[in-house]
Amino acid sequence: MTLKAFSEIRERAEARKGKAAIEERLKNYLSRSGSDIGSDDRLLAEMAKYIFSSGISWKVVESKWPGIEDAFLGFDPNLLNIQPDDFWHDLLSDKRIIRHGAKVQAIRRNAAFISDLAREHGSAMNFLLDWPSTDLVGLFEFLKKRGDRLGGHTGQYVLRAIGKENFVISRDVAACLREAGVAITGDGSGKAERKAIQAAFNEWAKETGLPMSHLSVIAAQSIDSH
Repeated sequence: MTLKAFSEIRERAEARKGKAAIEERLKNYLSRSGSDIGSDDRLLAEMAKYIFSSGISWKVVESKWPGIEDAFLGFDPNLLNIQPDDFWHDLLSDKRIIRHGAKVQAIRRNAAFISDLAREHGSAMNFLLDWPSTDLVGLFEFLKKRGDRLGGHTGQYVLRAIGKENFVISRDVAACLREAGVAITGDGSGKAERKAIQAAFNEWAKETGLPMSHLSVIAAQSIDSH
């Protein structure tokens, strides 16, 4: 089956949501550059936000966030990396945070991961932002292997939060891809399926000149998977 032209998908999204509403939504997904690019502590903070919010209400994380920032020393990776085991043990009884042992340890491991990337490439944030958009599925796999609890949608949403031009394989996006002719089943998490997803987005990017994040948002608005 030939891949459906993205112009058809956009027309369907605009018919469902309205052209003005789609354009307004896309403004939230502009790429960052220069002084807008955050430092590595903000990268770790975004990782922590999405790790903590997995399985619980986002509002709970937002309401506790100032205390979480304080408890984790502003998410400075280098500062966290020199904290003794007692510091991490004490966090598990700290009421300022969401006291989930595996998630706290994931933040500890991701602090080390970010510092390692910074030593290897100068800046972990810039390294991720510079990863070619034509191989986002390779970046998703990299985060899963090198990081902790960054597989699945978590890593994809972290990338979006830091301004990376990436797609998110949400349920609606997966439904759009299937309808457009991409051979995927379920959530599209298989290696071969992800290659097919990347190929589809690469083709749509060439067709439209749009960044991956915009293609992803429009695709999600074009269909109701529920």
